[in-house]
Amino acid sequence: MKVLIIGANGKIGRILSKKISVSEKYQATVFIRKEEQRAFFNELGVPAIVSSLENSKKELGKVIKDFDAVVFTAGSGGKTGYDKTLEIDLDGAIKAINAAKENNIKRFIMVSAAHADDRPYWERSSIKPYYIAKHYADKELSESELDYTILRPVRLTDEPEAGEVRITNDPNQLEREIPRVAVAETILAVLKDKDSYGKILEMSSGELSIANALLKVFGKS
Repeated sequence: MKVLIIGANGKIGRILSKKISVSEKYQATVFIRKEEQRAFFNELGVPAIVSSLENSKKELGKVIKDFDAVVFTAGSGGKTGYDKTLEIDLDGAIKAINAAKENNIKRFIMVSAAHADDRPYWERSSIKPYYIAKHYADKELSESELDYTILRPVRLTDEPEAGEVRITNDPNQLEREIPRVAVAETILAVLKDKDSYGKILEMSSGELSIANALLKVFGKS
């Protein structure tokens, strides 16, 4: 399976790129924003495409082709203004979704955020525009007829091990944090898993291995 990782230079993207580079199941290509970011992926032996989610949908379409799957883990980051959140987390995501559709790439995994459908939660948050962007990007994907999976982790941490997780349909059942490596490993676990198609998976640290947490949420445990 040929996989394009959009947002590969972010923390989850880098972890995923490392793990997928040693997988025999997948051939990864990374989508990065700056030429100077290429060296990290060269060391992994992962080819890179330098482009931008701020480009037109037509330009993105030239990049998002000849792949079997797209993983979207891009984000504007906490150091930019909400104008960039709208441009990357919302408009960039929607352009990538539409480019995938137009190039007949059916498999699409989105890394979103827990509580992205919970409007009262947004009101209590200091980053309401971020949740609005995630909500409408997810809505576009869920209505796209692609074979999508949306992962919605809680607050991300940098622990080196995934540990045990909780994967649920109810964000109110989540703990407060989850390691980024757990999100990356979950992406790998669901890439070829048809049980995950059309699913929105809310995620936090918890009490089960990733494999068993997925079995439980899919009703197979």
